[in-house]
Amino acid sequence: MIRLSATEFENLVVEALDSLPEDLLELLDNVDVTIERFPSASQLRRVGVRTGTLLGLYEGIPLTQRGGGYNIVLPDKITIFQRPIEQICSTYAEIVDQVRTTVIHEVAHHFGIDDERLKELGWN
Repeated sequence: MIRLSATEFENLVVEALDSLPEDLLELLDNVDVTIERFPSASQLRRVGVRTGTLLGLYEGIPLTQRGGGYNIVLPDKITIFQRPIEQICSTYAEIVDQVRTTVIHEVAHHFGIDDERLKELGWN
């Protein structure tokens, strides 16, 4: 397994975000992107992961569900989990690809795209 430093991994996440189309980036609203080494037990329970791997997590109110009363709220949160991504990848190139795929997947949730639709699109 390849292990990257926290800075190296963060740079991959930033590069993945920067690779998104500018008009899409401009639509991101009230969302923070963070990196954690592993998901917490409460995060795993919240999304129902008992077996398998959680690579990323979107926590918040998707843009498609925000109404007129959406104001003065904490930012939504996208978390990318470093060690699970490293654990499923054999090469640096695979890590780069998986980080980008995970970032896109979680950003899609911010825009209201669910896992079923992401699967249809080939992003799950």
